[in-house]
Amino acid sequence: MEHEAETTHAAYTLNIGGRLVSLEQPVVMGIMNITPDSFHTSIDPDSAEAHAQIAECVKQMEDEGACIVDVGGCSTRPGSTAADSAEEWRRIDMAIGGIRRSGSNMPLSVDTFRTEIAEQAIGKYGAMIVNDISGGNDDMYDLVARHGVPYVLTFNEPRHPDQSICQQALLFFANRIQQLRDRGQKDIVLDPGFGFNKTLDENFQLMANLESLRIFRLPLLVGISHKRMVYDTLGTTHDHAANGTTVLNTSALERGASILRVHNVRDAAECIQLWRRLMKVEC
Repeated sequence: MEHEAETTHAAYTLNIGGRLVSLEQPVVMGIMNITPDSFHTSIDPDSAEAHAQIAECVKQMEDEGACIVDVGGCSTRPGSTAADSAEEWRRIDMAIGGIRRSGSNMPLSVDTFRTEIAEQAIGKYGAMIVNDISGGNDDMYDLVARHGVPYVLTFNEPRHPDQSICQQALLFFANRIQQLRDRGQKDIVLDPGFGFNKTLDENFQLMANLESLRIFRLPLLVGISHKRMVYDTLGTTHDHAANGTTVLNTSALERGASILRVHNVRDAAECIQLWRRLMKVEC
């Protein structure tokens, strides 16, 4: 019999400024960090080469198979010091402006938990995805619904000791999706929030039960690239977590992920290509 990828991936689309981006087959979201301390694909905003690096980076991601570029200007990795709002906007403004001046029409996502940053990005550069790792609030929900931009809703809240992590995720998403729908929000992407307010075991519990989130009939974004759940399990560092990232990305595809958010675009694109080929095998 033939494996059918359609059993795990519905014909989702995202409307990005009137352009429909299909998620019927999984896609890659490349990470572009405009911060001086990120370990990968990091561009120092104060470097004289920053503008050239931005253009080169987005071109490389596009060539390697990225469908979306996620631009962030505020580090959220453990132990980092968050940039203030003014500095975060300076970095994002420089990056998105540089991408657009390079002539790239790549769909963009702005990675921010600050409503004012999302509003500035939408106002200056038009519709894009808002990737909010905080789980959102009333102001952010009002903003994305008012502008009609796709929104990445991340499961990120303090643990409830009387619930399993999977139960808590289901309740969180049910509640927040309804809040967004009540405002008229159309395009919602669900991110389980691997690494945020979760233990190592809880991260793996969420991955093992990722399919349970399909009950909401919304696309799933998985971002485990070079995260602690990979390198702590393997007893290595984030610099040596590429192979482990690919293993878990493959697992995520098997469980219905529509978007892989990654540092290494080529690895993820090849992962998707091989997985899709496997799904076509008849026996």
